Amino acid sequence: MKVAFRTFGCQMNMNDTEAMMGILSAAGHKIAGSEEEADAIIVNTCAVRGKSEDKLYGKLGQLKALKKKNGRLLVGVCGCVAEKNATELLTHKEVDFVFGTRSITKVDELLGRAESGERFIEMGDFIDELDSDTPRIRTSSHHAWITIIFGCDKFCSYCIVPYTRGREKSREMEDILSEARELAGRGYREITYLGQNVDSYGKDLDDGSSLANLIRKTSRIEGIERIWFLTSYPRDFSDELIDVIASSEKISRSIHLPVQSGSDRILKAMNRGYSREYYLDLIERVKTRIPDATLSTDIIIGFPGETEEEYVETVSLVKEIRFERINLAMYSPREGTISARKMADDVPQEVKTRRLNDLLALQKHINREENEKYLDRIIDVIGEGKIKGNGKIYGRTMNNKIVIYEAQPELIGKSVKIKVDRVSAGPLYGVITP
Repeated sequence: MKVAFRTFGCQMNMNDTEAMMGILSAAGHKIAGSEEEADAIIVNTCAVRGKSEDKLYGKLGQLKALKKKNGRLLVGVCGCVAEKNATELLTHKEVDFVFGTRSITKVDELLGRAESGERFIEMGDFIDELDSDTPRIRTSSHHAWITIIFGCDKFCSYCIVPYTRGREKSREMEDILSEARELAGRGYREITYLGQNVDSYGKDLDDGSSLANLIRKTSRIEGIERIWFLTSYPRDFSDELIDVIASSEKISRSIHLPVQSGSDRILKAMNRGYSREYYLDLIERVKTRIPDATLSTDIIIGFPGETEEEYVETVSLVKEIRFERINLAMYSPREGTISARKMADDVPQEVKTRRLNDLLALQKHINREENEKYLDRIIDVIGEGKIKGNGKIYGRTMNNKIVIYEAQPELIGKSVKIKVDRVSAGPLYGVITP
């Protein structure tokens, strides 16, 4: 069969899709270049926010029309919305099968069941089958995602992820290192270790495994030039990890530490498990030990009960830390979470919108000021992809600065030195220099 994929959401979803494509290809199926030519379409979904979930239902409308043209087309839905809304999804006539985040290794078998005419839900836990031997079709030839821990045990009051991804489960360290070595042997120069809470890696193994130890060993693999990791949790970001990052130029200087709010009362209501003071102390330790690091974060605006004074506390934290990037979102209740069950979504929409826009404007101003420090500097960049229509490509620095420069596509995946000659609140711009 020809199978097409549509993937929404985080890097872990992208990595899951890469595994499903590899499994199906190894089983003799072909990955379709477009949905129109496909015999089956699998939609990998995200439920972290209402807007993310809405993307699936918009997609189902498109697939319904496509199915009218091709009555034999099969449609499968997986990912976090599949876990959350499995029974409801199967009431949509255009959906033939639904399967969970821990059932992806069975995708060939599930496709066969659907092809035989069965409509079904599969929510089994087969995550232990996902290992270094799992075939994958990577979407990049120089950078690879490696999921090292599945699930999340934190149960933040607003978050659906522990209910859709399950409890934390780490892969064996040697299996992860085997995958990294195999990738290095195939010419991959960058890897990103993934987890809903990547800093929790190894705690459930009881064998001394930790993210710090894993990264330390990975840095010794010949051929791997950059090691990234996502997403961190402030409470679990250890001093040992800070020291490991500082010890090697191979390890990313871009650190993503979601704070969510600058108010202690809101942090407690969110069940984040740390205070503003704890977070600021952690940031100070990072900046002291890794002075060239850039910091990014997630912030939720308009959490239930957030007062203007509590919002201002978040603004002051942003001004103090001067993040490289902020993923801003307005609070939206996620069915099944503690905040949706027990807290009123009582911050008016217009207040949420005003606060969001004000914080976006502040962050843009900070970005511009921080980027001006790079003017006329020479920086190391690895090319990542083409910019459409103008003969330029974009690349990334070790501290996650996006840089746009004129170059042939052959330089994608290659390291070059760029002299920065122009800056913006977003990318840097420059020219290749010897």
